[in-house]
Amino acid sequence: MNFLTELLDNPGITKALPESILETLQMVGISGLVTLLIGLPLGIFLHTSAPGGLRPLPVTNRIVSGVIVNITRSIPFAILMVTLIPLARIITGTSIGPIAACVALSIGTIPFFARLVETALRDVSGGKIDAALVMGSTKMQIVSKVLLPEAMPGLVAALTTTMVTLVGYSAMAGIVGGGGLGRLAYNYGVQRFDSGVMIVTIIVIVAIVQVIQITGDVAARRVDHRSADGGAKRRRRTGSAGAPGAAALDVSVVAPPAGPEQAADHAAADNAAGTADIRR
Repeated sequence: MNFLTELLDNPGITKALPESILETLQMVGISGLVTLLIGLPLGIFLHTSAPGGLRPLPVTNRIVSGVIVNITRSIPFAILMVTLIPLARIITGTSIGPIAACVALSIGTIPFFARLVETALRDVSGGKIDAALVMGSTKMQIVSKVLLPEAMPGLVAALTTTMVTLVGYSAMAGIVGGGGLGRLAYNYGVQRFDSGVMIVTIIVIVAIVQVIQITGDVAARRVDHRSADGGAKRRRRTGSAGAPGAAALDVSVVAPPAGPEQAADHAAADNAAGTADIRR
């Protein structure tokens, strides 16, 4: 009880925590939207422009994939965030706060999400793409009506993973002036040695991640038409097995044993048939 009373009387919990939660959700929401709008087309370009893709562009693909995407992904986020402070000041007019942190968050996660999109598109069966080409579909139609629908479960899972990553990045951004739960944990938990605020902050971050992950898993199952078809087939198979009279279809009919008179008749018929075959 004393611990709960101290938490309820702690201004870091009653005043700073709600504001920090809103700032974290703001950073994750804005950065996630920008990442989706830019990372999805970038991932589609990486897949279609690769050798053997719908529109191979080897030189351009090598520059975008090997230079821009790989180099950006290889830079640790903390270093990238500090490096992009001047750019954030130019774009947002300030270098601190959740809006300014969205610049570094977006740039840091766009290449990551683009790679996940490329991987999801690569898992689409080539036979479906070939069938669409044979039927005369354009490259844009193949992307919009074959690639994206077939890869939708993987794309939803990729977005879910990116959003979870953004929650961790936003906590790191709070240490250098980005705000949010990271700043709350650093100001109270580290500088003031307030373990209660630190524990509550960790619990809130874990809860946000769990909500995002569960929501993404449910959405991925809903858009996965393959699992839906498999479930329908299993239901039809189960219904057929449990229908009245279904077991009777599998029961083979066994003839009753023949009596002496019937056996003699069968023997006479067989002898007559053999004699007729010899005469032929």
